Amino acid sequence: MTISTSEAREEAIRAEARLLGFDVCRFARADAPWSAAERLAEFVAAGRHGEMAWMETTAERRAHPTGMWPGARSAIVLGMNYGPDHDPLAVLSEPTRGAISVYAQGDDYHELIKKRLKALARWVQDRFGGELKVFVDTAPLMEKPLAERAGVGWQGRHTNLVSREHGSWLFLGSVLTELELRPDPVGEETCGSCRACLDVCPTNAFPAPFQLDARRCISYLTIELKAPIPHEFRPLLGNRIYGCDDCLAVCPWNKFASTAREQALHAREALRAPSLADLSRLDDPAFRALFAKSPVKRIGRDRFVRNVLYAIGNSGEPALAAEALRLLDDPAPVVRGAAVWALGRLLPPAEFEALRERRTRAEVDPEVAEEWRLAQPALAL
Repeated sequence: MTISTSEAREEAIRAEARLLGFDVCRFARADAPWSAAERLAEFVAAGRHGEMAWMETTAERRAHPTGMWPGARSAIVLGMNYGPDHDPLAVLSEPTRGAISVYAQGDDYHELIKKRLKALARWVQDRFGGELKVFVDTAPLMEKPLAERAGVGWQGRHTNLVSREHGSWLFLGSVLTELELRPDPVGEETCGSCRACLDVCPTNAFPAPFQLDARRCISYLTIELKAPIPHEFRPLLGNRIYGCDDCLAVCPWNKFASTAREQALHAREALRAPSLADLSRLDDPAFRALFAKSPVKRIGRDRFVRNVLYAIGNSGEPALAAEALRLLDDPAPVVRGAAVWALGRLLPPAEFEALRERRTRAEVDPEVAEEWRLAQPALAL
């Protein structure tokens, strides 16, 4: 069978992508019409993006791949498998330990993938010419709809990408190019009647299938939200201290997924199920050391310890009250406020009321003072 020059070029790109560590390489038209812009506009208009203001300010550029670069003709869509070698939900039954999302248990994928994308882009340009631009998550390019268009998978009911070969465990990156590459078949939604990802969500973050309200999503609440997490969601966090894997982990297509072949994406032992007590004692240098090369570091020590304190409050372990007591003197108001909430859940009512009487008079931050006012000792309910 004769292979066309175009087909040989695309197979050569796929082969080079594989050599660079990518598990998926497919092609899509970058200049074809799509409906993703309408869905994004509805999402933002409903306020479901919460405090992620950048989604609104970059909406015009996000509306279409050519909004990023009018010269783009084709997209090379890459996927890297980060499938875990353990059950990511097992830690949820260990309330004195913290649950960190699988993607954040290894090295920061942004840096890893960006280097590989740039290397692939240089190779393509040297071999075939044409201008190119590289994108990985942090740029305003809607990569999941683009990956669906390239046939990498489809956006499931949980709005994340699902692959027949890799389940819900794929990091995505894209190279936009002036080259005319033959597009692969579009991914077809194959969720059937399955609702596992919707039904497992602790906070009911999916108002309807294929729709997400980020304001209710634990990943948004623990990572993107800078303020104290709303009271209604705190008990629902359980011991999830950075992100949430529930909707990803229950996807039936994961049975076809394999463990990540990239060693840097494997879970570090220290981050699989870390002790809440140990995490609560992190100062800024210790936080930076523990999460060096990890995406967790971007939220900073104060927000992270805030999350740890909510988990401590949910632990049902009175011995952890000592950690929260110590953090009542933390310089960060968001930490002190979370400590108040945790103590309200763990201390006997009389002891908490005595503490409230002493501490409220000395607290200078109005938000922390409000935490003291609102706190209702769980044992008294």
